[in-house]
Amino acid sequence: MIAENQRVTILVVDDEWGVRETFKMLLKDHYHVLLASTGEEAVDIFTKNSVDLTLLDIRLPDMDGIDLLKKLKEMDPGAEVIMVTAVKEIQPAVKAIKLGAYEYVVKPFSVDDVLVLINRALEKRSLVQEVTYLKKELERYHPFEKMVGRDEKITAIFELISTIAQSDGAVFIQGESGTGKELVARAIHNRSPRKDRPFVVINCAAIPEALMESELFGHVKGAFTGAIATSVGKLEIADGGTVFLDDIDSLDINMQAKLLRVIQEKEFERLGSNKVIKMDARFVAASNKDVGKLIVKGKFREDLYYRLNVFPVTLPPLRERRSDIPLLLNHFLELYARKTGKPLKRFSENALDALTNYDWPGNVRELENLVERLATITKNRVIQMQDITPSEIGLGRMKGMKLKDAVAFFEKQYIMETLESVDGNRSEAAEILGIHRNTLLRKLEGNQIDE
Repeated sequence: MIAENQRVTILVVDDEWGVRETFKMLLKDHYHVLLASTGEEAVDIFTKNSVDLTLLDIRLPDMDGIDLLKKLKEMDPGAEVIMVTAVKEIQPAVKAIKLGAYEYVVKPFSVDDVLVLINRALEKRSLVQEVTYLKKELERYHPFEKMVGRDEKITAIFELISTIAQSDGAVFIQGESGTGKELVARAIHNRSPRKDRPFVVINCAAIPEALMESELFGHVKGAFTGAIATSVGKLEIADGGTVFLDDIDSLDINMQAKLLRVIQEKEFERLGSNKVIKMDARFVAASNKDVGKLIVKGKFREDLYYRLNVFPVTLPPLRERRSDIPLLLNHFLELYARKTGKPLKRFSENALDALTNYDWPGNVRELENLVERLATITKNRVIQMQDITPSEIGLGRMKGMKLKDAVAFFEKQYIMETLESVDGNRSEAAEILGIHRNTLLRKLEGNQIDE
């Protein structure tokens, strides 16, 4: 039985009028049927219409059916084609399947067999289209490294990354800590013509000022006390690839000047050497500070900023894309379950509401860390409000909670802090709280508080 679908179009290509009319009578009540008697006519119809399935005679007056199959597959690789052949033409039909035809039917054919075959071919096309759609959706929502989001602010960033990745201009990424600046830098590199060359990270805040020059440029043996061997710098390692300068605002003014020269001239010398080393790398810098204010204060070179800020990228904090918070929470739960092999957990509705309304000052990094902790220590499959310690999401951030949840939230935090202040002494804590010791015990049990 053919599933009715008026949007599906089937093209019948056969030089025999009787065959064309037979197929038309079989299919017209369920599908949009187009007819062609020659290969040229079929190509013209195929070009002007969205054809889902073609029933193609292996012998045509102006073109070999195999050649027409190849042409149709070139025009639409996802097009499904069923070859129609005579018994003596089985070998060409088998060849057609190897070239991408779905199947073949032999004249004279059984109506029921043909209808079953058509249904299967259309089901396959439908599945292929669904898989293609899902892959596109996955790329849309998870397009860059571990970055996840559907909010228009983050999807705009995804589109910007795709655009600037093909260029070779410097990129300056600004955003709060934990917003994913390094992920953006890696995404730009991995989608650029330099993707097969090194991606070198230089954490400017983590390298002592005295060692920064050697770290960047390298040094020769004897260049300074302790230089017992020649060392290659990170800029030399990055040749042909991408240099990611994280926390670039931490560089002192003198190093900023030296870096500016490297970016401009594409060359440098190792410490203790006069030999010029040529290098070709794309520079991507990042900062979680307002560089404009640093320039005004004389702490960051304006010329370096403009040299690096060819393509500015500003990442939104998580609190400005709250609709992505539930998506991220579930994403990291799934990620943790796959990593550990443990059963997948989920958040209760109340817990999800509270976490969605939390401001996340540490952004995605803070959220990921919290999910890992909760997924590890929570015994039940559903993570409840009482599993989340108030200090983890800020006592003053109870916006959006129902009153009873906010009261329970505050009570748990206050009991925990009181117990901590008396080193876990329940009697003393009960006295401070102004409740009976047994009442405290019930609250400890009810709130699942571990002392």
